[in-house]
Amino acid sequence: MDHDKTECQAPPEGPILCINNCGFFGSPATMNMCSKCHKDMLLKQEQAKLAASSIGSIVNGSSSSSGSEPVLAAGVGVQVNSVESKTISTQPSSASGSGESAEVKPEGPSHCTTCKKRVGLTGFKCRCGDLFCASHRYSDKHDCPFDYRTAARDAIAKANPVVKAEKLDKI
Repeated sequence: MDHDKTECQAPPEGPILCINNCGFFGSPATMNMCSKCHKDMLLKQEQAKLAASSIGSIVNGSSSSSGSEPVLAAGVGVQVNSVESKTISTQPSSASGSGESAEVKPEGPSHCTTCKKRVGLTGFKCRCGDLFCASHRYSDKHDCPFDYRTAARDAIAKANPVVKAEKLDKI
C-alpha cells in the first residue's frame, strides 16, 4: 500500500533480456535493449535524420515551390541546362586556344623540372616559372634562363628615377 502512495515501482523479478534477442541483458533506461543494440539503434536514427535533412535541403535548395514533385522536376531541369551551357562555353574556348592547351601543364602531382622528382608542397618556384626540388632550386643548378642582371637594373632604375634640374638661364 505504501508503494501506491509514493508511486515507486517494485524492482523486476529477474533480469530482462534484450528485446533484439542478442543474448545480453537490457535495462529500462535503454528501452529494454543491451547497450550495443541501443547504440546501433541511436546511430540508425541519427543517420535517418541526416539523410532526411539532406534530401530536404536539396529539394528546398533547388527552388522555393511547395509541391515536392514539381521541385524535383524543376531541379533536374536547372541542372541539365547549367551543364549544357558550361559545355557550350567550354567548346569555343578549347577550339580557339588549342595551341595554348599544349603549353599548359596539367595540374597534378608537382615534379621538379630538372630531375622529375616529386616535390609536392615543398617545391620551389623559380623566377623562370618552373618548379624545382631543394637541390635544383638555385639558378646555377638548373641553368635558369631568367636574366637576373637585367631584372635588377630595371628594379633599381624604377626605384631611383633620374632627377634632372632645369637649366639655368645665363646672364
